[in-house]
Amino acid sequence: MAPPITKILSAMRRNPTDVRFADLCKVCERYFGPPRRSSGSHRIYRMPWAGDPRVNIQNSRGRAKAYQVRQVLQAIERLETIRDDKNR
Repeated sequence: MAPPITKILSAMRRNPTDVRFADLCKVCERYFGPPRRSSGSHRIYRMPWAGDPRVNIQNSRGRAKAYQVRQVLQAIERLETIRDDKNR
């Protein structure tokens, strides 16, 4: 059974250098929807704010690259901040 998104996020925050690519994909799809491009080892997710923001993640032998994990975490924090501001 796959771990819930909250557990994956906690593990990502603790150690961004040890994240499975499949887990990062699950998190991205949960927060950003399906990838707008999925070819080869790359997946590109569109962010829900103005401009042309996107997160590009790459499969590196089944693992996610640490800097891309950090980018996803930053995007999630920004998304949560935007949602909190809308709910006030």
